Amino acid sequence: MSEKSMIEWTEATWNPVLGCTHVSEGCEHCYAARETSGRLSKHPLYAGLAKDGKFTGEVRLVPERLEDPLHWRRPRMVFVNSMSDLFEDSVPDDFIAQVFAVMGQAERHTFQILTKRPGRMASWMRRVTNCEHGWRTHNGENPSAYGGTGVVLSDKWPLPNVWLGTSVETQKWADVRIPKLLETPAAVRFLSCEPLLGPIDLSGPLGLEAPVVGQPALYPAERPGVEWVIVGGESGPGARPMHPDWARSLRDQCVAAGVPFFFKQQGEWTWEGEYQAFTHLLHSRGGDQSFVTRESGSQLMPHARTESDRWDLVDRGHQGWVRVRRVGKKLAGRELDGRTWDEMPEEVRSKQT
Repeated sequence: MSEKSMIEWTEATWNPVLGCTHVSEGCEHCYAARETSGRLSKHPLYAGLAKDGKFTGEVRLVPERLEDPLHWRRPRMVFVNSMSDLFEDSVPDDFIAQVFAVMGQAERHTFQILTKRPGRMASWMRRVTNCEHGWRTHNGENPSAYGGTGVVLSDKWPLPNVWLGTSVETQKWADVRIPKLLETPAAVRFLSCEPLLGPIDLSGPLGLEAPVVGQPALYPAERPGVEWVIVGGESGPGARPMHPDWARSLRDQCVAAGVPFFFKQQGEWTWEGEYQAFTHLLHSRGGDQSFVTRESGSQLMPHARTESDRWDLVDRGHQGWVRVRRVGKKLAGRELDGRTWDEMPEEVRSKQT
């Protein structure tokens, strides 16, 4: 059955792989690891995959879930592996191919794959693209969908109903991961800048400057780069605050390039200009307060000793700092400068009208 999702940019989740490994600072407070070690820890499929909010490194294939999307009659947006990473190193090529084969058969759905391992994704996608026999559809008699012999040969590659994305939390990881994403054959390429932990310049990938060397031969000219950007602050225990200018910059870059922008959430923290509305609540619950810097990407300024010290830090010309207060995800909300941003790639919008 379909797992209805509360994630703002999708409708359902499909998890044929469970478990993962830590790869970067964006994994520090992973929602999937926290859920796996918490409320899901007694479930036999999840037991032992995470402990104390961290994945153990074990990855578990769930072949009995492979054909689930084939039974969902209503077309929907499906986030693939919200509780893992399809391109995690220990997931076999054959199993990845079975996932793609099912997506190829379930043409009524749109699938979103998000990975922190775009290098492996690019390599795998290009191997399939260059495979002499193409890719094969999945069925019960021949579960091997990559290489070898199959049952139905398809020339629809990359699959038109599959979007491929990568997570980038800082400029460092944008520089590492985005070039790999741009080498990947895909109907739609997208970024998830969540949790956003520092400022990111996307001008090249968004087409505002010369394209990255090596791109043109690897994907159609009419799709020169990233086509959708999701941005969000961190939520949950230990959440790090996001500077508003980081989100504003990404929004402005997307607007300038004509790329759909989706602002998922502020996270647990609200910014100096917004917290005034919650003053009574914050005083009643003793909300945390600190500072976050714009330029360096540092997450928290150590707490000043007094309220006047905190204001002095701002008043004495520290223009890169803003005061933030922890109010919780619900109160912090999804607005950026007074409005919500729910833009999606044109392919989806045209289908919905």
